[in-house]
Amino acid sequence: MKEKRHAKILEIIRRQNVDTQEELCDILNREGFPVTQATVSRDIRELKLTKISLSGGEKKYALLSDTEDGMSEKYHRVFQDGVVSIDMAQNILVIRTVSGMAMAVAAAIDMMNCREIVGSIAGDDTIMCAVRTVDETVSLMRRLKRLL
Repeated sequence: MKEKRHAKILEIIRRQNVDTQEELCDILNREGFPVTQATVSRDIRELKLTKISLSGGEKKYALLSDTEDGMSEKYHRVFQDGVVSIDMAQNILVIRTVSGMAMAVAAAIDMMNCREIVGSIAGDDTIMCAVRTVDETVSLMRRLKRLL
């Protein structure tokens, strides 16, 4: 039963934005999985779900490896702690970091497997990513900013 419930939880969080354990508990109960909030809390821990920020300040549960970028928790933390700003110049994404963190943040970005990035160069506090098109640069910049 636990495996089916876990599969259902993953299905739910992929198809809709779920912000709280109570909300997830209500959805599971409606879909035929009688659970308590304590069970849902345990399931969240076991599945290694995390909350990610959405535009507009909303949050939702997501599978750690599904946080729109495929980053592990360590790389996600490096990215959040290291990035100072993200800007663009045409199809070049310019990421400013804390001094000495550019290489680590670039490694975190590499782990995202962003198909838009053709290549990147990291210095001490700046990363320059060549992106295929201007539109993809805008989209990628928004996606990365949501991670901060």
